[in-house]
Amino acid sequence: MKTSRISPRSIELLVGILATALMVTGIALYTLNEPARLQEAQVRQLAVDLDNAMTTYAQNCAVCHGAAGEGIGATPALNGLNMKEMDAGALTKVISRGLYGSAMPAWSLEDGGPLSDYQIGQLVSLMHHGDWTTTQDRVVNLGLAPLIPFVSEADPLILDSLAALPEGSALAAGVSLYAENCVACHGADGTGTTLAPALNDPTLRAKDAADLERVLRLGVSGTLMAGWEKALDAEQISALVELMLRWDEIPTGAIPAPEEPILVTAESLALGGELYAASCDNCHGPEGQGTQRAPSLNVRSYLAETPDAALQQIITLGVPETSMPAWGDRLSEAQIQAIVGFIRSWEATAPEIAQPVRVRGPWWQGNTTPGGGQQLPSGGAAAPAETQANTPASAEGPITTHQGNGPGSGGDSGTDTHAGSGSPWVTPELPWYQTLDPRSTILILGVIFTAAFMILVALSGLRKLTKLLR
Repeated sequence: MKTSRISPRSIELLVGILATALMVTGIALYTLNEPARLQEAQVRQLAVDLDNAMTTYAQNCAVCHGAAGEGIGATPALNGLNMKEMDAGALTKVISRGLYGSAMPAWSLEDGGPLSDYQIGQLVSLMHHGDWTTTQDRVVNLGLAPLIPFVSEADPLILDSLAALPEGSALAAGVSLYAENCVACHGADGTGTTLAPALNDPTLRAKDAADLERVLRLGVSGTLMAGWEKALDAEQISALVELMLRWDEIPTGAIPAPEEPILVTAESLALGGELYAASCDNCHGPEGQGTQRAPSLNVRSYLAETPDAALQQIITLGVPETSMPAWGDRLSEAQIQAIVGFIRSWEATAPEIAQPVRVRGPWWQGNTTPGGGQQLPSGGAAAPAETQANTPASAEGPITTHQGNGPGSGGDSGTDTHAGSGSPWVTPELPWYQTLDPRSTILILGVIFTAAFMILVALSGLRKLTKLLR
């Protein structure tokens, strides 16, 4: 019986068929998986692009369009449905080349701007696919939140008195419009800010009304002054022109500065808590209760009556002739805003009466309050029973007087007194031994005992030396 042998050629053919089948199967599987792979890659790339775009937006766009793309004044919003549906090519063109006759400048490198084509494409992706809440968080965390999308409210009594003047209805309308649309940039009573010049100015009142109207309608190219002809009608623009021409008839204080709350995120609150613990709690207490060195911050009346702008200025510039230092040369603006946001987070649970706590006092007294209260587990201090019994209940809380360098302080004394806290800004003089912590006390006692021992050893040595010399 003959045995058939498989020739090498047959083996090569079989291997070739198997290899071909394997390649065809692999290509088929790869082809089937390719759409999902491409989609996953696009999702990952979009996430990277959006992350980079949020930072680019915070650094370049938020100052005009708002932290969440909501628009500021006449500057249009970017977070609306119209922007999501706008053609990508048209958006790219606007960002790259700007808009003639508006405050929108050219941003592309080719047109003299700071952004590459790739960065502009990322911004377009942000407007089409971005989450504006997350974008706002990024702006806040980078310390770039614009503090200008806020309005003021004109004094109603002054508005009534202005309406009684000749053509006073237009003048009063101009004051109201200014408070609603212009005060954030041009300042209280038209005195100007770092963002925009003063409008309450004799030079401006000497200009022709037609020139002022043209600026209001069309804006000023190359500045933050946008055109208002699409946001205000002709009658409203005329009222603002009337205000600028007759501002010398407006009483001081008619248009107060707007309150500008600090925007916060979980990240900025965490940063503010860390900075407060490192720089503030040694004087103001771990939870802002106040100590023998500095007043309470965590008290309802103080937080209700002190706006964020005042807190930020106090921290930045300090309070002259008190123990409150200026932190503006040690902390960045974003860090100071984080501290303000952290302090403001106490307001919802702030006590009616300040509860000061002694910190780093004499070791034998422990951390007790100056009035004898006991330390609480949270780090606060319970007021003594006799203090609680003698404190009248009040729906309005304790009387708070704050005079310092904050906005509207109206004084230079730099004093701050909280009823019930016993801790004014002008810190009372304490005996030196009451300012020592336990470690310092032990160190001083150790030095004293060591010095006494060395003196005794030296005296003993001198006696022995004297005996030897005799």
